[in-house]
Amino acid sequence: MTEEQGYNRAMVVTAHPDDAEFSCSGTVAGWCAAGWEVTYVLCTDGSKGTEDRELTSPQLATIRRKEQISAGEVLGLKDVVFLDHPDAYLEPTLELRQEITREIRRHKPDILITMYPARNLDGGWGFGHPDHIAAGEAAMSAVFPSARDHLTFPELLEEDLVPHKTREVWIVGHPEPDHWVDVTDSIDTSIRALNEHVSQLSSSPDEIDDSMRKRRREVAKGKPMEYAESFKRIQFDRPRVSHNREINKSKG
Repeated sequence: MTEEQGYNRAMVVTAHPDDAEFSCSGTVAGWCAAGWEVTYVLCTDGSKGTEDRELTSPQLATIRRKEQISAGEVLGLKDVVFLDHPDAYLEPTLELRQEITREIRRHKPDILITMYPARNLDGGWGFGHPDHIAAGEAAMSAVFPSARDHLTFPELLEEDLVPHKTREVWIVGHPEPDHWVDVTDSIDTSIRALNEHVSQLSSSPDEIDDSMRKRRREVAKGKPMEYAESFKRIQFDRPRVSHNREINKSKG
C-alpha cells in the first residue's frame, strides 16, 4: 500500500473522535492490515458535537469515547489515547504539546499524521475548526523539536521516556497535497470504522458508503488507483541542499 520501507509504527493526532475516520482511516486500515502498530491520540473529549438539546457534554463525551474505541477495534489499532481537553476550546499550549510529546516518546512512531494547522479560506465548512488548527500545531511542535530534544520537558526522562525522532509527518486537509495513498483494498474497513461514530452521522450507512467512496474516488482522479487519500508529506531524514548552494550552482 505504501513504499515506506522499514516503517512499522504510526501515530495519528487529531482534535476529535471521528476526525481520523473521515480523513485518513483508509491509510490506517491498510497499515494495520500490514502489521503496523498504529496509535490514535485524541486531543479533545468531543463533548460539543451535537444538536440534541437533551444531551449533556459529559454524556456526549462518554458516547464518543465508546464510538472511537469501537472504530479503533474495527481498524485494528494498537491503542487509542484520550487527552480529554474540552471540545471547542483547544489551544496549542505547552501543556498540550507536552502531552503529545509524551505519547510520541512512548509509542515511537515512524510516521505521524495530523491536521492542517492553518485556515483554508476557499470557503465552506472546511475552512478550519479551531480545534483542528490547534491539534495540528501542537502535534507538529511536539514532533519538532520537543520529542527530539532531551532538554525539552526533562521531566519526561523521569518517566523513562527518552527522545524520539519521528521520520515523517503527513498533514491531512492541506490545500496542496503531494502524497497519495492507494486505499482501494482498505476502503471497506475505513467505512465500517466511520459508521461506528453513530452520534455524528445523520445519513444512513448506505449513504455514508456512497459519500466516502465518491470522495476517495475524486482524490484518486488522475492517479493509478481507484480510491485514494492525500497528504502533505514532510520527511525529516531527507537530504537537503542549502539555499546558498542552490544559488551558487545556478550561477555556475
